[in-house]
Amino acid sequence: MSIQTIMVIGAGQMGSGIAQVAASADRKVLWHDLSMPLIDKGMLVISNQLDRNVAKGRLTEEAKVSILSRIQPTGDMEEAAQVDLVIEAISENMAWKTALFQKLDGICPPQVIMATNTSSLPITEIAAATTRPSQVIGMHFMNPVPVMPLIEIIRGLETSQNVFDAIFQLSKELGKTPVEVQDFPGFVSNRILMPMINEAIFTVYEGVATVEAVDTVMKLGMNHPMGPLELADFIGLDTCLSIMEILNEGFKDSKYRPCPLLRKYVKAGRLGRKSGQGFYTYST
Repeated sequence: MSIQTIMVIGAGQMGSGIAQVAASADRKVLWHDLSMPLIDKGMLVISNQLDRNVAKGRLTEEAKVSILSRIQPTGDMEEAAQVDLVIEAISENMAWKTALFQKLDGICPPQVIMATNTSSLPITEIAAATTRPSQVIGMHFMNPVPVMPLIEIIRGLETSQNVFDAIFQLSKELGKTPVEVQDFPGFVSNRILMPMINEAIFTVYEGVATVEAVDTVMKLGMNHPMGPLELADFIGLDTCLSIMEILNEGFKDSKYRPCPLLRKYVKAGRLGRKSGQGFYTYST
């Protein structure tokens, strides 16, 4: 199964990174979002990142122009009818994702693979919203996508072996390292990472240590490149809370209970880097 044309849906941080990586691997990319200004902003982000690679000698100017030429912004989801693969990268909301997959199911020919970049939601439930669950699979890219080498590949209950093999091979061709993961809440990455972040927030909430002290302990004591609270700000505190709620609901285990301080910050609009303030303050 040859995958040459990919539609990426979602113009956020993840969608932007996926579009860039796919185009860099010589794939034609149709990039869709309901908001074309967001796509325009994303194209500028990609162009700036490629410019930095050119300045560092990692990329030629000709290669940069070629990569950008392979990304075609589109406001028309009906163009999904002409692709080999759709990768959904919208917000982590089950109702929105299932509605999108239902719509795609009516647009895409039967052979088209539909992948979700969900970081924690069940693939089987998303696939059940379609009439082709065998063609649905999880491709959980890591953030930032152009830099991080891992993709978690998650089968739904009905995902076919042919689809799994095609996506596993494509991931390698995108320059990534694919790892097969089973369809459990949070998969592997977020099932381990988010409770650690949540526990770091609890240590601040309970007065065990300051934000800076917690991050310093984990960076200098555990050799983490980024402290857990700094990482939470980078991911987005709203995203962290959403994933913790999914883990808590999925496992019915109190160890996944979101910290009250995390809830408070999200309610206050302190979402991290994207809002200018989280556990740290950022210039916007």
